[in-house]
Amino acid sequence: MANPFDTEMMARALQLAGQACYRARPNPAVGCVLVRDGKIIGEGATQAAGGNHAEVEALAACPDASAATAYVTLEPCSHQGRTGPCSDALVEAGVSEVFIAMRDPNPEVTGNGIARLQAVGIAVHEGLLAEQAETVNAGFYQRMRSGRPRVRIKLASSLDGRTAMASGESQWITGPAARADVQRLRASSGAIVTGVDTVISDDPALTVRNTAFDIPGQPLRVILDSAQRTPPHAKIFQQAGETVLAYVEGVPASKALQQAGATLLALPSAARRVDLHALLDWLGQRQINDILVECGPRLAGAFVTAGLADEILVYMAPTLLGSSARPLLDMGLDQMDQQQRLLVQDLRKVGDDYRWTLVPTAGV
Repeated sequence: MANPFDTEMMARALQLAGQACYRARPNPAVGCVLVRDGKIIGEGATQAAGGNHAEVEALAACPDASAATAYVTLEPCSHQGRTGPCSDALVEAGVSEVFIAMRDPNPEVTGNGIARLQAVGIAVHEGLLAEQAETVNAGFYQRMRSGRPRVRIKLASSLDGRTAMASGESQWITGPAARADVQRLRASSGAIVTGVDTVISDDPALTVRNTAFDIPGQPLRVILDSAQRTPPHAKIFQQAGETVLAYVEGVPASKALQQAGATLLALPSAARRVDLHALLDWLGQRQINDILVECGPRLAGAFVTAGLADEILVYMAPTLLGSSARPLLDMGLDQMDQQQRLLVQDLRKVGDDYRWTLVPTAGV
């Protein structure tokens, strides 16, 4: 059983990591706490890519870390990137003991930082609050293990499970608090994915407008548009940051969309639509850890049907849109044994609305 003091210190390191989750991408958000004689003498968290890692920030906050104990939410790095190895920094500072929540999931480096510390006699303990640590960087861990980002689908619906009127009108089903919460989701995502029908009907900007979030730049925006039907004057092309328009191979590239500022991406087709597996592979190569899918029922249903949805977030408003309105997901299910069961991870009130956090499960 873990010592309560050690647990408390790692919990503080996790709190610091959580504060860095918006600025750290594509790196993991890491927290570090340095303790000596039962007192915190330094703490830090990951800075924006290219800046200090958590351990270096914590060491910089105290003049002397000799004989200190370090609590770090992720195994200290052991390789030279844009910054030096954090394991070397801890060795040079003279720390005597290190608690690590999780090993680095990168198969090329996992365990190397631990080995570097142990090689000079530093005691290393693994696994303290590991489950909580993985939650902080779920997308990063998934990309390291599978090469693909974590996929979260965001939907807004009425109480009767409708997302828009039959005409496509959908603004606004949910209230200001729910829409503000979506800003948080966008800020924590490396890319926002939508479909051409949503761009045509809603003309969204798909940006993080809340300046309180410490982000390194606007998330990458991706439009799935097999036939390049997106209007060149769409609002999404007028925003800061990059907008990628993914279309199927073999369709001539639209010069008008290129002139509008779109980065055109030709991908393989699946049933005459952009292959979602190929899209996720490409986003993984772009070092995207988390994508937020904001779209209509057809594309949302395609992600779930393909088994690519890791999390579904439904903001449900206490209102009714009627039977002719558009459904939550277009999945074309005909029999009960085709139903998709969902595990409820969280349900909470957000303003006047409710946010369901759901995870698809295998079987019915």
